[in-house]
Amino acid sequence: MNILEHLQPTTVVPLHLLGFDVSLTNSALTGLLAATIVVLFFYVVSRRAKPVPSLSQNAAEILVQFVRDEMLAPLGKEGESWLPFLVSLFSFILACNLLGLIPGLLPPTSNLNFTATLAIIVFLIVQTAGIVKHGVGGYLRAIVPPGLPWPVAAFLFPVEIIGQLARPFSLAVRLFANMFAGHAIILMLISLIFIFHNHFVIPLPVLGNVMILAFEIFVSLIQAFIFTYLSASYIVGALQTEH
Repeated sequence: MNILEHLQPTTVVPLHLLGFDVSLTNSALTGLLAATIVVLFFYVVSRRAKPVPSLSQNAAEILVQFVRDEMLAPLGKEGESWLPFLVSLFSFILACNLLGLIPGLLPPTSNLNFTATLAIIVFLIVQTAGIVKHGVGGYLRAIVPPGLPWPVAAFLFPVEIIGQLARPFSLAVRLFANMFAGHAIILMLISLIFIFHNHFVIPLPVLGNVMILAFEIFVSLIQAFIFTYLSASYIVGALQTEH
Protein backbone atom coordinates (compact mmCIF):
# COMPACT_ATOMS: atom_id res chain seq x y z
CA MET A 1 0.00 0.00 0.00
CA ASN A 2 1.45 3.35 -1.08
CA ILE A 3 0.00 5.86 1.37
CA LEU A 4 1.66 8.82 -0.34
CA GLU A 5 -0.48 8.29 -3.42
CA HIS A 6 -3.20 10.19 -1.55
CA LEU A 7 -1.03 13.30 -1.82
CA GLN A 8 -0.95 13.05 -5.62
CA PRO A 9 -3.46 15.26 -7.49
CA THR A 10 -6.32 13.34 -9.08
CA THR A 11 -8.50 14.51 -11.95
CA VAL A 12 -11.97 15.65 -10.87
CA VAL A 13 -13.17 17.49 -13.97
CA PRO A 14 -11.52 16.25 -17.20
CA LEU A 15 -10.97 19.09 -19.67
CA HIS A 16 -9.04 19.32 -22.94
CA LEU A 17 -8.36 22.59 -24.76
CA LEU A 18 -6.57 22.83 -28.14
CA GLY A 19 -5.04 19.42 -27.59
CA PHE A 20 -3.78 20.25 -24.10
CA ASP A 21 -4.92 18.53 -20.93
CA VAL A 22 -6.27 21.30 -18.67
CA SER A 23 -8.28 19.01 -16.40
CA LEU A 24 -9.18 20.29 -12.95
CA THR A 25 -7.63 18.25 -10.16
CA ASN A 26 -8.68 18.09 -6.52
CA SER A 27 -5.65 20.25 -5.73
CA ALA A 28 -6.68 22.90 -8.28
CA LEU A 29 -10.24 22.93 -6.98
CA THR A 30 -8.95 23.50 -3.45
CA GLY A 31 -6.94 26.46 -4.75
CA LEU A 32 -10.01 27.88 -6.50
CA LEU A 33 -12.05 27.44 -3.33
CA ALA A 34 -9.34 29.19 -1.30
CA ALA A 35 -9.26 32.12 -3.73
CA THR A 36 -13.05 32.40 -3.61
CA ILE A 37 -13.08 32.41 0.20
CA VAL A 38 -10.39 35.12 0.36
CA VAL A 39 -12.20 37.35 -2.16
CA LEU A 40 -15.55 36.94 -0.40
CA PHE A 41 -14.01 37.55 3.02
CA PHE A 42 -12.42 40.88 2.12
CA TYR A 43 -15.44 41.92 0.05
CA VAL A 44 -17.85 41.32 2.93
CA VAL A 45 -15.50 42.94 5.47
CA SER A 46 -15.05 46.05 3.32
CA ARG A 47 -18.79 46.34 2.64
CA ARG A 48 -19.71 45.97 6.31
CA ALA A 49 -16.92 48.06 7.82
CA LYS A 50 -18.01 49.81 11.03
CA PRO A 51 -16.38 52.26 13.48
CA VAL A 52 -16.55 49.49 16.07
CA PRO A 53 -15.00 46.58 14.15
CA SER A 54 -16.39 43.07 14.21
CA LEU A 55 -14.13 40.07 14.75
CA SER A 56 -13.62 39.57 11.00
CA GLN A 57 -13.01 43.27 10.37
CA ASN A 58 -10.58 43.38 13.28
CA ALA A 59 -8.64 40.40 11.85
CA ALA A 60 -8.45 42.04 8.41
CA GLU A 61 -7.28 45.37 9.86
CA ILE A 62 -4.62 43.68 12.00
CA LEU A 63 -3.31 41.82 8.95
CA VAL A 64 -3.16 44.96 6.80
CA GLN A 65 -1.51 46.98 9.57
CA PHE A 66 1.03 44.26 10.27
CA VAL A 67 2.06 44.01 6.61
CA ARG A 68 2.31 47.80 6.36
CA ASP A 69 4.26 48.34 9.59
CA GLU A 70 6.47 45.25 9.72
CA MET A 71 7.10 44.36 6.07
CA LEU A 72 6.80 47.59 4.07
CA ALA A 73 7.94 50.18 6.62
CA PRO A 74 11.27 50.91 4.81
CA LEU A 75 9.35 52.05 1.71
CA GLY A 76 7.17 54.58 3.51
CA LYS A 77 4.19 55.75 1.47
CA GLU A 78 5.56 53.93 -1.58
CA GLY A 79 4.82 50.66 0.18
CA GLU A 80 1.08 51.38 0.27
CA SER A 81 0.71 50.27 -3.35
CA TRP A 82 2.11 46.82 -2.45
CA LEU A 83 -0.32 46.20 0.42
CA PRO A 84 -3.07 44.55 -1.70
CA PHE A 85 -0.62 42.13 -3.31
CA LEU A 86 1.07 41.02 -0.08
CA VAL A 87 -2.15 40.79 1.94
CA SER A 88 -3.73 38.73 -0.85
CA LEU A 89 -0.64 36.51 -1.08
CA PHE A 90 -0.65 35.78 2.66
CA SER A 91 -4.42 35.20 2.80
CA PHE A 92 -4.42 32.91 -0.25
CA ILE A 93 -1.56 30.73 0.97
CA LEU A 94 -3.07 30.51 4.45
CA ALA A 95 -6.48 29.55 3.04
CA CYS A 96 -4.88 26.85 0.84
CA ASN A 97 -2.97 25.45 3.81
CA LEU A 98 -5.96 25.37 6.15
CA LEU A 99 -8.39 23.95 3.59
CA GLY A 100 -5.92 21.13 2.98
CA LEU A 101 -6.45 19.98 6.57
CA ILE A 102 -10.07 19.10 5.74
CA PRO A 103 -10.40 15.41 4.77
CA GLY A 104 -10.99 15.03 1.05
CA LEU A 105 -9.32 18.32 0.11
CA LEU A 106 -5.74 18.24 -1.15
CA PRO A 107 -3.76 21.42 -0.38
CA PRO A 108 -2.21 22.88 -3.55
CA THR A 109 0.73 24.03 -1.42
CA SER A 110 1.78 20.39 -1.02
CA ASN A 111 2.42 20.33 -4.78
CA LEU A 112 5.82 21.62 -5.89
CA ASN A 113 4.40 22.83 -9.21
CA PHE A 114 2.00 25.14 -7.39
CA THR A 115 4.55 26.58 -4.96
CA ALA A 116 7.06 27.01 -7.80
CA THR A 117 4.47 28.97 -9.79
CA LEU A 118 3.85 31.30 -6.84
CA ALA A 119 7.60 31.75 -6.33
CA ILE A 120 8.21 32.52 -10.02
CA ILE A 121 5.39 35.09 -10.00
CA VAL A 122 6.98 36.81 -6.98
CA PHE A 123 10.41 36.68 -8.64
CA LEU A 124 9.15 38.26 -11.87
CA ILE A 125 7.26 40.97 -9.96
CA VAL A 126 10.35 41.82 -7.91
CA GLN A 127 12.63 42.08 -10.94
CA THR A 128 10.07 44.11 -12.89
CA ALA A 129 9.54 46.50 -9.97
CA GLY A 130 13.29 47.05 -9.61
CA ILE A 131 13.80 47.68 -13.32
CA VAL A 132 10.83 50.07 -13.52
CA LYS A 133 12.12 52.01 -10.50
CA HIS A 134 15.82 52.24 -11.40
CA GLY A 135 16.02 51.34 -15.08
CA VAL A 136 17.86 48.30 -16.40
CA GLY A 137 21.33 49.77 -15.95
CA GLY A 138 20.62 51.26 -12.54
CA TYR A 139 19.06 48.05 -11.26
CA LEU A 140 21.99 45.92 -12.44
CA ARG A 141 24.49 48.36 -10.88
CA ALA A 142 22.58 48.28 -7.59
CA ILE A 143 22.96 44.51 -7.33
CA VAL A 144 26.56 45.01 -6.15
CA PRO A 145 27.19 47.54 -3.34
CA PRO A 146 28.79 50.72 -4.75
CA GLY A 147 32.34 51.77 -3.95
CA LEU A 148 33.93 48.34 -4.24
CA PRO A 149 37.13 47.80 -6.27
CA TRP A 150 36.26 46.46 -9.72
CA PRO A 151 37.89 43.02 -9.15
CA VAL A 152 35.72 42.53 -6.07
CA ALA A 153 32.64 43.86 -7.86
CA ALA A 154 33.31 41.57 -10.84
CA PHE A 155 33.50 38.60 -8.46
CA LEU A 156 30.39 39.53 -6.46
CA PHE A 157 28.17 40.29 -9.47
CA PRO A 158 27.70 36.66 -10.65
CA VAL A 159 27.39 35.56 -7.02
CA GLU A 160 24.56 38.04 -6.50
CA ILE A 161 22.89 36.93 -9.75
CA ILE A 162 22.99 33.32 -8.54
CA GLY A 163 21.49 34.49 -5.23
CA GLN A 164 18.69 36.25 -7.08
CA LEU A 165 17.92 33.11 -9.09
CA ALA A 166 18.01 30.94 -5.95
CA ARG A 167 15.27 32.97 -4.26
CA PRO A 168 12.28 31.45 -6.09
CA PHE A 169 13.74 27.98 -5.57
CA SER A 170 14.03 28.49 -1.82
CA LEU A 171 10.54 29.99 -1.60
CA ALA A 172 8.98 27.10 -3.52
CA VAL A 173 10.79 24.26 -1.74
CA ARG A 174 10.31 25.67 1.77
CA LEU A 175 6.53 25.96 1.45
CA PHE A 176 6.14 22.67 -0.41
CA ALA A 177 8.34 20.65 1.93
CA ASN A 178 6.64 21.81 5.12
CA MET A 179 3.10 21.23 3.87
CA PHE A 180 3.91 17.90 2.19
CA ALA A 181 5.73 16.58 5.27
CA GLY A 182 2.85 17.38 7.61
CA HIS A 183 0.29 15.57 5.50
CA ALA A 184 2.66 12.64 4.94
CA ILE A 185 3.00 12.20 8.73
CA ILE A 186 -0.79 12.25 9.14
CA LEU A 187 -1.19 9.55 6.48
CA MET A 188 1.54 7.40 8.00
CA LEU A 189 -0.14 7.53 11.42
CA ILE A 190 -3.45 6.50 9.88
CA SER A 191 -1.75 3.64 8.04
CA LEU A 192 -0.73 2.09 11.38
CA ILE A 193 -4.35 1.03 11.88
CA PHE A 194 -4.34 -0.96 8.63
CA ILE A 195 -0.83 -2.32 9.12
CA PHE A 196 -1.40 -3.85 12.58
CA HIS A 197 -5.10 -4.80 12.12
CA ASN A 198 -5.59 -4.37 15.83
CA HIS A 199 -8.25 -2.32 17.61
CA PHE A 200 -5.88 -1.62 20.51
CA VAL A 201 -3.62 0.35 18.17
CA ILE A 202 -6.36 2.78 17.06
CA PRO A 203 -6.08 5.26 20.00
CA LEU A 204 -2.39 5.90 19.31
CA PRO A 205 -2.66 7.11 15.67
CA VAL A 206 -5.91 8.97 16.45
CA LEU A 207 -4.30 10.86 19.32
CA GLY A 208 -1.19 11.44 17.22
CA ASN A 209 -3.28 12.83 14.36
CA VAL A 210 -5.07 15.25 16.67
CA MET A 211 -1.72 16.57 17.90
CA ILE A 212 -0.29 16.78 14.37
CA LEU A 213 -3.39 18.57 13.06
CA ALA A 214 -3.14 21.15 15.83
CA PHE A 215 0.53 21.65 14.97
CA GLU A 216 -0.29 21.84 11.24
CA ILE A 217 -2.60 24.79 11.89
CA PHE A 218 0.36 26.60 13.43
CA VAL A 219 2.64 25.53 10.56
CA SER A 220 0.09 26.74 8.01
CA LEU A 221 0.13 30.20 9.57
CA ILE A 222 3.91 30.32 9.90
CA GLN A 223 4.57 29.19 6.33
CA ALA A 224 2.14 31.74 4.91
CA PHE A 225 3.89 34.41 6.97
CA ILE A 226 7.40 33.35 5.94
CA PHE A 227 6.53 33.24 2.23
CA THR A 228 4.92 36.69 2.41
CA TYR A 229 7.65 38.20 4.60
CA LEU A 230 10.42 37.05 2.28
CA SER A 231 8.47 38.28 -0.75
CA ALA A 232 8.09 41.68 0.93
CA SER A 233 11.79 41.82 1.76
CA TYR A 234 12.68 41.09 -1.88
CA ILE A 235 10.34 43.87 -3.04
CA VAL A 236 11.81 46.32 -0.55
CA GLY A 237 15.33 45.40 -1.63
CA ALA A 238 14.48 45.88 -5.30
CA LEU A 239 12.87 49.29 -4.78
CA GLN A 240 15.33 50.84 -2.39
CA THR A 241 18.12 52.91 -3.91
CA GLU A 242 20.86 50.82 -2.34
CA HIS A 243 20.68 47.05 -1.87
